Amino acid sequence: MRNITHVFFDLDHTLWDFKMNSRETLGELFHEMRLASHGVQDVEAFIESYERVNDIKWAQYRKGEIDKQTLRNTRFRDALRHFEVDHPELAHEMEIAYIDRSPHKTNLFPGAIETLGYLQEKYALHIITNGFSEVQDVKLNKSGLKPFFETVITSEQVGVNKPDPKIFLHALQSTGAKRNQSVMVGDNLEADVRGARRVGMHAVFFNPESASHNDKVSAEIFQLDQLKKLL
Repeated sequence: MRNITHVFFDLDHTLWDFKMNSRETLGELFHEMRLASHGVQDVEAFIESYERVNDIKWAQYRKGEIDKQTLRNTRFRDALRHFEVDHPELAHEMEIAYIDRSPHKTNLFPGAIETLGYLQEKYALHIITNGFSEVQDVKLNKSGLKPFFETVITSEQVGVNKPDPKIFLHALQSTGAKRNQSVMVGDNLEADVRGARRVGMHAVFFNPESASHNDKVSAEIFQLDQLKKLL
């Protein structure tokens, strides 16, 4: 990758460790809201149920099949129903508490701060995220990531989700970046890698769990500090 001037990052699952931060929050809520008294006895089973449901809801949201409010109104309800707990009030209370608490968690992927500090000396750095605007801003501020980025672009601002070309084109236009001088770094092959490449950007697949795949990616990293040698 030559003549790169702008580096765009995904936030969740790429810099901000969504899984770790979410699991910490869910574990706290399990005990504080006494889910065992409602018939949910195992915290790990509850977390796994929520993660399955949440992954499905986010896939639907990215495709435009459900909206933000539907996602938030149904994920805890459906996770609890897996344990035959039909309690809309409890699900709503958990959703409110989860949204309020999880963005304040500060677990990042190893090497995130050091890598961003290195790259900031050479490139203009930006965020492109499908996450909700009010939540992502808290994450960036609380985790210490905000100072590294010149621009934060959310799908809510643009009106479409990655991998829709419109969000990448909006990002390029608003930052003054050229396609062939820009690279997108993200963990999602469809949303981040294929989405960016469709508009002529370079793309780096961040694959910290070494997940198997059949995509022919132009670059793949397993740790963030590998970007220092790649860029």
